[in-house]
Amino acid sequence: MYNELLENLAILVLSGFVGFAVISKVPNTLHTPLMSGTNAIHGIVVLGALVVFGEIEHPSLALQIILFVAVVFGTLNVIGGFIVTDRMLGMFKGKKPTVQAKSDRDGVVR
Repeated sequence: MYNELLENLAILVLSGFVGFAVISKVPNTLHTPLMSGTNAIHGIVVLGALVVFGEIEHPSLALQIILFVAVVFGTLNVIGGFIVTDRMLGMFKGKKPTVQAKSDRDGVVR
């Protein structure tokens, strides 16, 4: 069990270095599409967490709480990512023309 923990920690540290190296080389103009792609990947991660949650035969209460919190935070991350992406894409849309209200001779707006 100790060796498995060390292997998993080594994978975590190496993936952090690889992720930093890859993201630091992305030009600024490509960060928005990259964020949209990672939102889809986060959705797959949440789906995987739900599968793991359903496959455990006799989870302890602590494990159930940790998995539930992980699924909730992952879901909030996905929803927040899509909201931010929608707002960023909204910045590139043109402004809608404003419609002025028509008034008659007395100044009454109809």
